[in-house]
Amino acid sequence: MNQRMDRSRLNIGAYILQPYARTERHVREIKECGIDFIVCMGYDRPALDLFAKYGVGAVVSGVVPGWWGGDGANAGGLAERNPLERYVQAAAEFKDHPAIWGIDVGDEPSALDFPHYGRVTALTERLFGQQFAYLNLYPNYASVAENTSQQTVNQLGTATYEEHIRRYCENVGLDYLCYDFYMYSLTADRNSLSGVNRAYENLRVAAEACRATGRSMWIVLQVNSNRLEEWISEDQLRFQANSALAFGAEVITWGCYTAGWWHNEVLDAQGEKTQQYEKLRAVNMELAAIGPEYMKYRNVSTHFIGFGGKYAPEGVSVIPVPALNTGVFFGLRAEDGSPLLAGQMVSRCGSGKQAIWLCNAADPWGDRPAESRVEFTSVAAGVRILTAYGEIKPDTANGKYSFRLPTCGGALIIAE
Repeated sequence: MNQRMDRSRLNIGAYILQPYARTERHVREIKECGIDFIVCMGYDRPALDLFAKYGVGAVVSGVVPGWWGGDGANAGGLAERNPLERYVQAAAEFKDHPAIWGIDVGDEPSALDFPHYGRVTALTERLFGQQFAYLNLYPNYASVAENTSQQTVNQLGTATYEEHIRRYCENVGLDYLCYDFYMYSLTADRNSLSGVNRAYENLRVAAEACRATGRSMWIVLQVNSNRLEEWISEDQLRFQANSALAFGAEVITWGCYTAGWWHNEVLDAQGEKTQQYEKLRAVNMELAAIGPEYMKYRNVSTHFIGFGGKYAPEGVSVIPVPALNTGVFFGLRAEDGSPLLAGQMVSRCGSGKQAIWLCNAADPWGDRPAESRVEFTSVAAGVRILTAYGEIKPDTANGKYSFRLPTCGGALIIAE
């Protein structure tokens, strides 16, 4: 299969491009915002021609039969509603276009539909030789099956989220796992970490499944908000992305670029930039800058350093450590004991070279600046510290390396 999406890159996507935002200016601005592809794009050939001109990919909806799990009322009905013959017919009528990277086959299915989705995705990728089948999963705050007489529907179709993800991996042969999680939609309380901790637990479950099955982890994050009066801040965008990288995310997609669901998108109803455009562009540029070095490594584990007291990760199946020792890096911590997420990584080329992706997790709400000073020692001959703003030279004193990590910021520490 000759897919058009370059999977060796850290790819950045966005959901929804309404017809009012498909002029040449709009497509050029998508590229300038650091967005590589658009999900839920219609088969709009003039717009796709512009996508091809500016090097933007499209995951096209409406080519094959659609499906959305919704509240779970239709769970288990996919095979009857969308038999395989409909996909064969759709492929026969399909006119390819170089901007089409993926074929959208559905969103948030129940585990009851995973067996049929295994057949659907395999068939789609065989019929559409240039495209991948795109399937996105529920987050862990979707409803689970309960043994009660009152419950008539459920979304996940399983008793736990871990079982939901396990059933996906058992039935669907795609080489990635994609799910959405909107951590700031779960609470408006700046003093609460409940939504953040739930996001950590979802990242843990997805990352462990990806490591166990050799899949790539893709995640959909929020740039808009479910409360009209709220605008997601630049640091909230930064934290969502950098914390996902600590668990090994390889594709980050933002919802929504234009009207799709909720409020305060990147473009308004007239197709003009809102305050979200420059915020998103800034964070996407950071991801693009660090992406080439980050993608030289793959995530093998994630550690919670300094998550004590008010930062205790309640509901997350992890054991925090005061400092991290990996055999190459030792005593890795924030000097003041504040929390760090550490993604332990190894070289993809098989050299055994090790790295750590660090995310400053002291201010997940992004409104209480909390720069951390990171310290560690290493048995490596040397270390490199790379950030979105270039390589930085650490301070060295008493046999320790140290450097400053901004609020919600990320850094890649490489053992030389």
